Amino acid sequence: KGMYIVDDYLDGSITIYQEKTMKEYLAFDVGGTSVKYALCNEEGEVSSASKFKTPDTLDQMYLEMEKVVHNYSNVEGIALSMPGAVDSDEGIIYGSSAINYIHGPNIKEDLQNRFHKPVELENDANCAALAEVWKGVAKDENDCCFIVSGTGIGGAVIKDKHVHHGNALHGGEFGYMIMRYEPSEGKYYTWSDDGSTVAVTKRVAKELGKDYHDLDGKEIFDHANVNELYKKYVDEYYRTLAMGIYNLQYAYDPSMIVIGGAISTREELLDKVNEQLDIIFDQLTHAHVRPNIKVCKFGNDANLIGATYHYIQRHE
Repeated sequence: KGMYIVDDYLDGSITIYQEKTMKEYLAFDVGGTSVKYALCNEEGEVSSASKFKTPDTLDQMYLEMEKVVHNYSNVEGIALSMPGAVDSDEGIIYGSSAINYIHGPNIKEDLQNRFHKPVELENDANCAALAEVWKGVAKDENDCCFIVSGTGIGGAVIKDKHVHHGNALHGGEFGYMIMRYEPSEGKYYTWSDDGSTVAVTKRVAKELGKDYHDLDGKEIFDHANVNELYKKYVDEYYRTLAMGIYNLQYAYDPSMIVIGGAISTREELLDKVNEQLDIIFDQLTHAHVRPNIKVCKFGNDANLIGATYHYIQRHE
């Protein structure tokens, strides 16, 4: 039940008191290929991290989780980061994701009955944002946006340090934003269509007459300065990212916009986005609110840390 501390005074008196024990939570980050898990304490510190392959069925998922929970019976509760449109109140995940079987069942209720511990779940992008708000680059901010840029565009809206889920649980689904209309095709293009890293690879492949699966997106970004074709579409990527950030700034007016996802590891990211924002503000002289852009602090542990913070918020 924790350590006991003894203070021994010169007058012969002593005081004995119990040292506060740090609360710990068991966090799971459920993804399409693997399920990561770790202990996370009330200071956001992660330990005992491991993972298992994402099972083929929900029952198998529950069994694998149960094996892990059995080894950490002293935790305060269970925190889950999940894909899809997560209803944290109901405990049900709507929408769609790479794991079809998680959509529909009441996962929160099922796991609480199985583990006899409190369980909380939240969307993975929201968890990544909460990690930054709790212990990351946005820890001093109340209202911010979080952009996840990878194979698509996702994100989160944070209001008063809590996730804004929206009426249809689509708060932060920035990838659906329309960024372009092509008259010759009569077609609208979303931010995910135009502004993902995969979009860059597809456009380069089309010009080269290749299958985009045969190209390495990282190599395209790495060599954009010496390859004009690569540069053309990498610059377009940063232009689209800057446009999205500009739009979010004027739609929500957050004090900070945090960029996460695979692109966040690139050293030139902020410089490139700010170059494009300079062009925007030079043209739109009536606009005076410059977005405060930061790169996320947390990488692989972000969802675990954010899921834990979500649990703590729900049990304050």
